[in-house]
Amino acid sequence: MSVIPRIAAQVFKESVRDKVLYNLVLFAVLLIAASYLIGQLSAGQDVKIIKDLGLAATQIFGLFIAVFIGIGLVSKEVERRSIYGLLSKPVRRHELILGKYVGLVLTLAVNVAVMAVALYAVLGYMSWAETEEFRQGWEASATDPAMLAAILLIFVQLMLVTAIALFFSTFSSPILSAVLTFGLFVVGHFNADLRNFENVVDSPVAASLARVLYYALPNLAPFDVKAQVVHAHPVSLGYVALTSGYAAAYIGALLLAAVFIFSKRDFK
Repeated sequence: MSVIPRIAAQVFKESVRDKVLYNLVLFAVLLIAASYLIGQLSAGQDVKIIKDLGLAATQIFGLFIAVFIGIGLVSKEVERRSIYGLLSKPVRRHELILGKYVGLVLTLAVNVAVMAVALYAVLGYMSWAETEEFRQGWEASATDPAMLAAILLIFVQLMLVTAIALFFSTFSSPILSAVLTFGLFVVGHFNADLRNFENVVDSPVAASLARVLYYALPNLAPFDVKAQVVHAHPVSLGYVALTSGYAAAYIGALLLAAVFIFSKRDFK
């Protein structure tokens, strides 16, 4: 077994033992189940509400897992001074970074899968409990497989957020890393507005800066297809593939930058 899979397995085991992780996942599952009760308050719109709340809960709590575990992947080793023991072994610095990233992605995959199963279980129960006449009024079936596209893009987005958190953790404190990661997450959902910033301001310098930021900062808006899925609008496989390719390129750049910065750090 090579070094990277061993490190990834260790990160996964440590994450699974983390009580905070269990609390987040449990709370997300309970929120998804509670969405069924909330949906009952709006006759005819209950399925849409459950889908929307369920997908939103998966995204939000997945974000918390990605950030709060991701920012500690490197900084925790430095604070505990266990980094010296790791680097004294036949472990290269890039293997440490990549192994920790793979381990957290695996943790995210398991937790997103648990939340997805919980969401489909709630929707499946609802589909079974309602009458055929009532189900005919839905735009799409309760257990619409198209929701998997939204869940997949949420997971890909969380992979990108994890890479951002890991990148910041290689050179900054956990608190600052969390603030910067959350900040980029928020900005990333409004990144498209920077492209049209020149129509709002008169300063060519500000407009040029906004355009540079538009291309440099991660654009997270394309990953959010919850509204399309909830309202039964098709999300093509080509779109999913193109968006995932963008994420893969950005993740690759972030991991390269993280490896470069971490390789230059002096822990003496």
